[in-house]
Amino acid sequence: MLVSAPSGDLSAEHPPVLLSLTTLDPSADPHVVTVPARTGTNIELRIHTSITVFDVAAAPWAPAASGFVVTVLVHSVDAATGLPRYLPPAEPGEWARAIFAEVDAAQGYFLGAVDPDTGEHRDGQLAYRLYLDTDRHAIRVPRQVVACPHYRMRTGDGDPEIRIVTTA
Repeated sequence: MLVSAPSGDLSAEHPPVLLSLTTLDPSADPHVVTVPARTGTNIELRIHTSITVFDVAAAPWAPAASGFVVTVLVHSVDAATGLPRYLPPAEPGEWARAIFAEVDAAQGYFLGAVDPDTGEHRDGQLAYRLYLDTDRHAIRVPRQVVACPHYRMRTGDGDPEIRIVTTA
């Protein structure tokens, strides 16, 4: 099942298609959506979503865990050149929340401008993650899989006014 996510800047005839986290099979290839940024001039968002399996052994003070990790990488680039461009994190965060919302956006994590597997800085990229158990319910990040700091994504009244509306 794919979920469409129209925005005010996109043609209603061709809204981007987001992955369904409840039915998607793990794959090495990310699903990519390209949309114009609503908050920036001549900025394009390239949103890469992937789901992979994890299985970690117990560690001191941390139980064994297995399931899926959903990674969303939002690249903000100049629409003409493809070079990284700065975009405030509000809009990329809303895209990550829209993708995670099918399961539980409140359990998502913001990792920052990093490669989520190494923790190394990446210009023009913001990373987000959501961890699911084997039944595809959101869980807290298992300590054994953390390669960089994970910050809970904000939800509620303090969020920015940008909203990515999803429909089935």
